[in-house]
Amino acid sequence: MKQTGDLTLVKRMNKSIVLNHIRFDSPISRARIAELTGLTKATVSSLVAEWIESGLVREIGEGASSGGRKPVMLVFDATAGYVVGVDLGTDYVLAVLTDLNGNVVEESRSKHENESVDAVIGAVKAGIREVAGRVPDCRYGVVGIGIGIPGISDEEGNVLFAPNLGWENVPLQQRIEEEFGLPVVIENEANAGAVGEQRFGAAQDSSFLVYVSIGSGIGTGILIKGELFRGSTGFSGELGHVTIEHNGKPCRCGNAGCWELYASEKALVEDARNAIPGVKVDALLQLASDGEPAAIEAFGRLGRYLGIGMVNIINGFNPESIVIGGRLATAEAWLKEPIREVIESRSLPYPRASLKVQFSSLGMRSTVLGVCSLSISRFFAGATAE
Repeated sequence: MKQTGDLTLVKRMNKSIVLNHIRFDSPISRARIAELTGLTKATVSSLVAEWIESGLVREIGEGASSGGRKPVMLVFDATAGYVVGVDLGTDYVLAVLTDLNGNVVEESRSKHENESVDAVIGAVKAGIREVAGRVPDCRYGVVGIGIGIPGISDEEGNVLFAPNLGWENVPLQQRIEEEFGLPVVIENEANAGAVGEQRFGAAQDSSFLVYVSIGSGIGTGILIKGELFRGSTGFSGELGHVTIEHNGKPCRCGNAGCWELYASEKALVEDARNAIPGVKVDALLQLASDGEPAAIEAFGRLGRYLGIGMVNIINGFNPESIVIGGRLATAEAWLKEPIREVIESRSLPYPRASLKVQFSSLGMRSTVLGVCSLSISRFFAGATAE
């Protein structure tokens, strides 16, 4: 029995390896896959036949000859199925439909008032229905749903704590699966953002990165060797609650002087309203763009506080890359220099030497594309096991 189990596992691994080469290196021949993987040509041919039968791989004709018979080229069919991704914010729902390569084909944005758990989940369901209802004709249809949340969840997809939504112990995965009958992935929005930027965005050449999501609070997603670092019990990444002021403001988490109290959207607005009463984030971005000194100065102070928190990340984690995401990533012009000055003056020189500090290239799509990628991976894991 042990041998049978081992052989099954080996086949699943080889099947996954073959598909990955077709996904990322196509058009590619069977012979080239065998060359790259070290698998026998017979093994590759057998596994390719299974993928063709599944509808995820297809032949596109002959390629150039290297001296013998012309090889038949293979490509991955990303339009064989689709996934829905949702970014659940504290006042918005962003839903997208992507193909199996993460290309966005449909998008829906809506606002919510966070009136109740049921109302917000209703808005999530509406967003899913809207984009899923536009799925193109294909073999598999919608194969999964991913949802990024501003909080922490357990392995069963229960939202344990989402302070800026006021949620505790909400069975979000169960409720969405019951509604749509599809597998659902629930992930912290910053973790998903890290995956999105590494897979599709600014950090595609980085395997060790920290994604800093600036919203109502601050969340961080950590990738080590390309894999999410979750900590011993799955709840790592709450660096927005690292103390940067010993006698600082009280935080709803129970601590005081937390980083997010000084370097989030909320902190920016509170600071700017001393000079510009009643201003909101979007207005501040516009005012800064128009050259308003008070707005630019507020972003400068925010940038310095962001830099202080990043110094702790640099000295503590020594990442290849820090990617700044969220709506305030669009304020790069006014944040970049204050962040750089603080990092240059306060961080240790050796971990700083090869560090890249980048702003998101995906904008508000980092999280939603990250959960799409996680949902796609889950689908492929199931397909490999067949």
